[in-house]
Amino acid sequence: MIVPDRQLFPWQEPELIAQQLINVWGDAGFVWLDGDGSKIGRWVTLAVNPIEQICCRGLPKDQHALNPFQALRALKPGHWTGWLSYEAGAWVEPCNPWKPDQMATLWIASHDPVLKFDLQKKQLWLEGCDKYRFEEFAYWLKKIQTWNKNNRKKINIIKTKQIDGIPINSWKWLTTKDDYSRNVNQIRDLIASGDIFQANLTACCTTILPQEFLPIDLFQRLRKYSPTPFSGLIIGAGKAKHEAIISTSPERFLKVLPTGEVETRPIKGTRPRHSDPIQDADMAAELVCSPKDRAENIMIVDLLRNDLGRVCQPGSIHVPQLVGLESYPQVHHLTSIIKGCLQPNKTWVDLLEASWPGGSISGAPKLRACQRLYELEPIARGPYCGSLIHLNWDGTFDSNILIRSLMLQETTLRANAGCGIVADSDSTKEAQELNWKLMPLLKALT
Repeated sequence: MIVPDRQLFPWQEPELIAQQLINVWGDAGFVWLDGDGSKIGRWVTLAVNPIEQICCRGLPKDQHALNPFQALRALKPGHWTGWLSYEAGAWVEPCNPWKPDQMATLWIASHDPVLKFDLQKKQLWLEGCDKYRFEEFAYWLKKIQTWNKNNRKKINIIKTKQIDGIPINSWKWLTTKDDYSRNVNQIRDLIASGDIFQANLTACCTTILPQEFLPIDLFQRLRKYSPTPFSGLIIGAGKAKHEAIISTSPERFLKVLPTGEVETRPIKGTRPRHSDPIQDADMAAELVCSPKDRAENIMIVDLLRNDLGRVCQPGSIHVPQLVGLESYPQVHHLTSIIKGCLQPNKTWVDLLEASWPGGSISGAPKLRACQRLYELEPIARGPYCGSLIHLNWDGTFDSNILIRSLMLQETTLRANAGCGIVADSDSTKEAQELNWKLMPLLKALT
């Protein structure tokens, strides 16, 4: 555990400080862990100019490939942020087939100092251990706050920066609606034959990012359109230069406190929001009362209880919330909460490895579902359905499931969405649900 120096500064909006950090230090290695101001999305973290970074690529059979879980076990104490890709599952279960992806399997960076924003108390804290860098950032922060105070008109210009959007019709689908419906029916056949119980089938589209767009521009648009508690922007550097994750995920994957307490919050079940309050309430009620969505959620709860049980103390695992309704600006979701406590000789890396990939974005039984998804999905998922991961100074680990997320590699921007397929899934309705999840992302960029 590290206890950093902390200094309180006058409140400034995170989006303004984020842009000014990039203006000075550039965006390579920039991280923005965002929140929506709720109890679980109270804090925002900004950091730039990392002091150390680690990058792992490739599958176990590849020359020079590195095991991302071994790399995570070797992390020095500090403040670390990055991403872990879905295909890191190849290091957990190498006998299963996995597709290669161009993006890094793991990229994670250590920052010192970092800026922490308490959205509820409107407090801004600078935290760090390196005395020289801490003083450098403190001086810069005082100077920029004075500038902001004296240049309110210029600030309004920065906040209202306008860039032509990305047209919906510029996206190229790698899976057509007919292909997706056909794959849904194939999964239903596999379920009927007893091969699997459930699988989270995904689809993907890509476009070329216009030159004038930067990753922070994409994230600014998404967070305004759909604020969520586990969103974030991670821009790679070094060996992951020109790679970025832009996420508005509402789903926590794993959180581990220094005491060993564990929490996961799987989401299964989705309905769109409606501008009419009565129709919106009807959509929420339909979701809560849906036997199909409840069954899908409960199956994943059982799967995650089993994953946690591999590294948690016997008898510690419990479910304080089963199939609860959570509503976000664009969709309603069903969320369950599972808690446990790690065995004394286990760490957050052991838990991450034991639970990888996440149950809510794979299926049940997990490894068999991953194999079937490998056969049906045309390309690797990469960071999509992986996690944005964060290790705090005190050893607290937190992570999301990278859904409602965009991936940028060089100039190629990729968006994915997926649906959990069970025995009574309707291929037409699943395609509609896919649309509910993906279109808010694409529309926010227009």
